[in-house]
Amino acid sequence: MAGSTTAERGERQRKSSGPPPRPRSRRARLRVIVILGLALVFLGFPTVWLFYGSDWLRAERVSVSGTRVLTPAQVRAAADVPLGKPLISVDTEAIETRLRRKLPRIDSVNVVRSWPDGIGLKVVERTPVLIVQKGGKFVEVDDEGVRFATVSEAPKGVPALELTLSRSSSAAASLRRFGESRLVREAVVVARAVPAAVARGTQTVKVRSYDDISLELRDGRTVVWGSSEKGAVKARTLTALMKASPGARYFDVSVPTAPASSAS
Repeated sequence: MAGSTTAERGERQRKSSGPPPRPRSRRARLRVIVILGLALVFLGFPTVWLFYGSDWLRAERVSVSGTRVLTPAQVRAAADVPLGKPLISVDTEAIETRLRRKLPRIDSVNVVRSWPDGIGLKVVERTPVLIVQKGGKFVEVDDEGVRFATVSEAPKGVPALELTLSRSSSAAASLRRFGESRLVREAVVVARAVPAAVARGTQTVKVRSYDDISLELRDGRTVVWGSSEKGAVKARTLTALMKASPGARYFDVSVPTAPASSAS
């Protein structure tokens, strides 16, 4: 009996020395969470008000950089930045979309917030590689074959593109297979591949078919290039051929492994 009584007393002591009841611990943690939440609310309210409610951080000015043909006024008008709105809420992606849609001359634009009250528009304009005469005006074509602007005066130093597609069966098949837009892009590839000295003197790029592209230089010389393929090899071959035949007026590098030149 005495042993049994001692065991019972030990069991009661172990139970009395255990951890505090769980409900009390949960209530304490809940109080901590509530206090922290209230602190975050009171600390965050001034920040939210500063960005959205105050007059200090609002879009008040628009700066433009990078323009060459376009004017800053044209870019600002097309951007249509919502002045007076909180700077943080200005939709920069929407501004970029408007600029690309309204001003095709723009190749890329970066819209940035300039704290505390500005929007910066960093513009990169397309550069014409070729021009296409259309009536009394000129359509500018960039290095991707995009026809992006129509101007009344041809830009200086930019070759003209002539699509003189012949009526031969091969030329007709070429047009059906590739389409006019693809042939324009091929002409662009050729214009970019020719040696720099030749490019500066090129007056016209003529396209008769995919495999029949030639250059007319301002001094009257002619370069038969063929297709746009193997452009780097053709450029090196043409440079060597012109050095070897300074008096020639006609150069053919359409097959770069078998180039030809002549005086007429």
